Amino acid sequence: MTKKATTAKISVQGTDITVIHHQDADFISLTDMVRHFDGGPALIEQWLKNKDTVLFLGIWEQLNNPNFKTPEFEGIRNEAGRNSFYLSAKK
Repeated sequence: MTKKATTAKISVQGTDITVIHHQDADFISLTDMVRHFDGGPALIEQWLKNKDTVLFLGIWEQLNNPNFKTPEFEGIRNEAGRNSFYLSAKK
């Protein structure tokens, strides 16, 4: 039986950041981390445009997501790094 994920908050320099603990791993909210920076959401968008970030996320997904769609990722990987490339967390 799989244990349900637990959620906690940590406070870093007055900012609450969500931490989810699931199957012996902790996941930290990037959105919470940048919320109080100027242009916070844009920081994540810029990070997601980086080809190295896209490659890292693809490897992470292959290792951790049994439903990962490799053929669909290939299109994203090929576009990453171009000026016109845009990837959002939702996409």
